[in-house]
Amino acid sequence: MRIDYRNAFPAGVRAMTELERAVRSATLEPELLELVRIRASQINGCTYCLAMHNRDARARGEHQTRLDTVAAWREAPYYTARERAALAWCEALTELPRAGAPDDLYALVDAEFTGEEVAALTFAIVAINGWNRLAVGLRSDLLTLDGLDLPAEAAASAGQ
Repeated sequence: MRIDYRNAFPAGVRAMTELERAVRSATLEPELLELVRIRASQINGCTYCLAMHNRDARARGEHQTRLDTVAAWREAPYYTARERAALAWCEALTELPRAGAPDDLYALVDAEFTGEEVAALTFAIVAINGWNRLAVGLRSDLLTLDGLDLPAEAAASAGQ
């Protein structure tokens, strides 16, 4: 880890945690939120967040095949229209400079979610992109996460 941002700037962590609390208070399904967090973390190359949110999704009962294929969700037959809209919105906002936020894509999101849910989903995407930038930029230590199914070599070096 380059710097322990949790100790270096606890007010920032409290603000991010409060944003997460607000998102959790919305009517969005926790399973859908995990898929969105995983997809953004894939795009951003955040190993720490990928490990955390795949672990959390499995703990919620998410099917392993859906987790294994979320990067190719457009080709997979087992994501709902609501999940597809959320994943497309996530990709567009995560890749904002390249993708923008096109009206036709927003129309898909608007058709599947209430106004409050669209806002909460957008805040969830903002939050995971922020966490990704903290974890990647400051090199969060993956081996500090509890409950991971680590390869033997990694588990040994982590003392698990």
